[in-house]
Amino acid sequence: MTTNERETGGAGPEGATSDGRRLGADPARATAGSESPRERFVARYGGIYEHSPWVAERTFDRGAAPSTDEHADTAELVQALCEGLSATLAKATTEEQLALIRAHPDLVGRAAIAGELTDDSTAEQASAGLDRCTPEELTRFRALNEDYRGKFGFPFVMAVRGHDRHAILEAFEGRLGNTPEAERARALREIDRIARLRIEALEASS
Repeated sequence: MTTNERETGGAGPEGATSDGRRLGADPARATAGSESPRERFVARYGGIYEHSPWVAERTFDRGAAPSTDEHADTAELVQALCEGLSATLAKATTEEQLALIRAHPDLVGRAAIAGELTDDSTAEQASAGLDRCTPEELTRFRALNEDYRGKFGFPFVMAVRGHDRHAILEAFEGRLGNTPEAERARALREIDRIARLRIEALEASS
C-alpha cells in the first residue's frame, strides 16, 4: 500500500476509501435514504399497537403490508392496513396478546397523571375528557382500575375517542361482570379499534 493509500484509508476509486465510502461523507446522511421497505413500514406503523412494533414487523414479514402503490385511495389503504395488522394480532399466541393488552396504560392511572403516556394515549384520553376528571371521578377510576386488574390481570382497554367519561365509567363497571376469556377477547377488539383510529389519523395527516 502506498503512502497516499494509507492516508485515504486504502486503495479505491478517487475520492473514496477502500470500502466504497466517499471521503468526508457524513455516515448518518449516507444511510438516511437507505432504509429498506420493511424498515420504512415499521417506522411508520410500529407504534400503532401500544409499545408493540412486532405487530407491524410480522405483518410485513408475512407479505400483508399494503402500500400506496396498491391502494391509491386513502380509505382503501386504511382498510387494508387494519385488516393486515389485525390478522397478525389474531395469529399471535395468547401470551403475546396478553402482553399487548398489558402494554396499555390504566385510564386516568398513575402514568397519565405523571405525564408518562405515549403521545397517542395522551391525546386519546384527553379527547374523552379524562384529563378533566372531578375528584369523585378520579376516586371511581382508581377503584375500578384496581378491581379490574385484580380480577383479570390486565388493564381495562377501551377505544375512548367519541365517548365521555360518564360513558366510560359505565362501560368500565359493566365489563367487570365478564369472564376473563370474554374480557380478553373484548380487550383485543378494543385494541383493534384503537389501531384503526390511529391509522386513520396518521393517513389523514400525510
